[in-house]
Amino acid sequence: MTADKDFKRIVRDHARQHGISYAAARVRLRPDDDIRRREEPNVHFHRTAPILRIFDETKARQFYVDYLGMTVDFEHRFEPGMPLYLGLSRGDLAVHLSEHHGDGTPGTHVVVYTTGVEALHAELQPKHDLGNIRPGLERDEIGTWLNLTDPFGNTLRLLEVAQ
Repeated sequence: MTADKDFKRIVRDHARQHGISYAAARVRLRPDDDIRRREEPNVHFHRTAPILRIFDETKARQFYVDYLGMTVDFEHRFEPGMPLYLGLSRGDLAVHLSEHHGDGTPGTHVVVYTTGVEALHAELQPKHDLGNIRPGLERDEIGTWLNLTDPFGNTLRLLEVAQ
């Protein structure tokens, strides 16, 4: 039996034993060497920065900087009055926000694997001055989710995988 078939059997058994879906079991059991096996030996992926479409710089800064506590890494405009392209980060989370037509689609969902979801939820609770942003924690067989939707309909789905 190949290693891939062995892994699939282990995932199926784990899913049955714990009463969870195959996908949830795979997320829990995915071995690091399974990922490395698929990559080129000298290829190393680093931080990912999705490009999210925005329409209002003030609202974007209120949500991403004031509410989420992200730091502005860079700002770019081809000239004054032109659309903004903005890079933000907090720890290993990076996003690029763009007012440029064709950069990203409003309503994009981004899954961010993280730890400390409950601590972030508690940090955000007192910050209700941005309107009716009141994200709740959701729990399922995969883990604990915190869905944060920006003023442009883009959603950061923060996932802390169940152990």
